[in-house]
Amino acid sequence: MRLARWCALVSVSLLSLLALPALAAGTLDRIRASKSISFGYRESSIPFSFTGEDNQPWGYSVDLCLRIAAAVVKQLDLDELQLHWVAVTPANRISKLRSGQIDVECGSTTSSLARMAEVDFSLPIFADGASYLYRRTAGIRRVDDLAGKRIAVAAATTNQRTLAEILARDKLAAEVVEVGDHTQGLAALLGGRVDAYFADRSLLIGLALDAGKQTDWSLGPETFSYEPYALMLRRNDADFRLLINRELARLYRSREILSIHDRWFGFLGKPGSQLESLYQLNALPE
Repeated sequence: MRLARWCALVSVSLLSLLALPALAAGTLDRIRASKSISFGYRESSIPFSFTGEDNQPWGYSVDLCLRIAAAVVKQLDLDELQLHWVAVTPANRISKLRSGQIDVECGSTTSSLARMAEVDFSLPIFADGASYLYRRTAGIRRVDDLAGKRIAVAAATTNQRTLAEILARDKLAAEVVEVGDHTQGLAALLGGRVDAYFADRSLLIGLALDAGKQTDWSLGPETFSYEPYALMLRRNDADFRLLINRELARLYRSREILSIHDRWFGFLGKPGSQLESLYQLNALPE
């Protein structure tokens, strides 16, 4: 009797294990069947991922995802592929990915070990670091001047954790104001409700340029963190991740990435040494 129960248990376990590869490789199968792919994008992460004046997604990360869509069409030999764009926020981007509402997040998300417990990431696509944007009239010149100020930061981001660590480390008594996204952070700064907005440097530059009157704004001189951006996808989907990484590596090897970079960051000049190293180190051979 015990042997029979044990055999039955082993049979069920083996069937469960056999089912895992099918679940893990489901994204490409679903794309092939539906001839559609769903991309998540940010509405205000300029210049990585944002809504343009035509209400369509634009940006550096969006361009990379368009290249990935073309790679999907080629690998699956599809005659058509519908692209569905779904707006996401820092608070819901992981849940929308895990629930299947999006297949890839094309935004400005930092690849971190903590997030890898819930999702997977592509090869890195950019490298940035946290800083702060403020009005020139705010009397802020360095991080110590943030004491007694109101600082906005997007909730559920690595920047929120970094800001808390800085304030604790330097014993700075500042009021932290949580916002939902960069649009709300910039609005709070423009409206005078906060004195500074804490986010990644490239995003802050994009926000300042988009706000106009660039001479009114200053960017903090310090960089407080290392933020390697990557495209986010569901865990345990090796085939889909390989397709994404293969296309990114091809862009890096061929140097086509430079034209995409120039389109969105040309006003800053060529890629810096850190970003150039990122491209070179991830130009994996076929």
